[in-house]
Amino acid sequence: MIQHAKLPLGIPIKQIQVEVSALVDKWLPHFNIKHYEGNWTVLPLRSPGGASEQIIPDLMGNQGYAETPMLNSCPIIKKLLESFQCPMMAARLMNLAPGSFIKEHCDMDLAYEKGEARLHIPITTNPQVAFYVNSERVIMGEGECWYINVNLPHKVRNDGTTDRIHLVVDCVVNEWLKDVFNNSDVTKTNSVQKVKETLNIISELRLQNTEKSNQLADELEQRLNVK
Repeated sequence: MIQHAKLPLGIPIKQIQVEVSALVDKWLPHFNIKHYEGNWTVLPLRSPGGASEQIIPDLMGNQGYAETPMLNSCPIIKKLLESFQCPMMAARLMNLAPGSFIKEHCDMDLAYEKGEARLHIPITTNPQVAFYVNSERVIMGEGECWYINVNLPHKVRNDGTTDRIHLVVDCVVNEWLKDVFNNSDVTKTNSVQKVKETLNIISELRLQNTEKSNQLADELEQRLNVK
């Protein structure tokens, strides 16, 4: 199972930074206030039905994903997304303000091995941003493109003094994306230490004994059997 991977994709970061800096007073608060503390805001660029206020990527119903009106205000980002030669689902700008943090959680079924890949492109960041996947810190620089397996436990803190803004894109895995991964720096979760850490998380979830915690525990146990 791939934990994270730095993908060899060219990102026109300076142009995108200028573009994003103009998007003032357009951000929406993230809906799941139980998962974070501080200020975490979102700007949807692709969403179910192209709705500009729809920040949730997985509640499609019978609607397909489409561009929101905001994407037309971001021609550089739009051109970048068009260069991805794979089917695309949600695309969002996500801003974690200074002093804010996202609590550890898992996003179910969103993993390369399950046919979907969430890509993170840092637009602005700082050295005090700490992004952990499966208890391992992943340092992502501005203008880089990273696959993050959010099906694994992950959390983020911004202890810096500037916003952390990522372009987050959910893609369907196809042959083009597989080729990109084959040419990337991949980190896999197959060490004994990672297995022990996962078993500890499962034990803690079982102790909570709620419907949600048991569901997460079942998912983690299933994941341990994936090669």
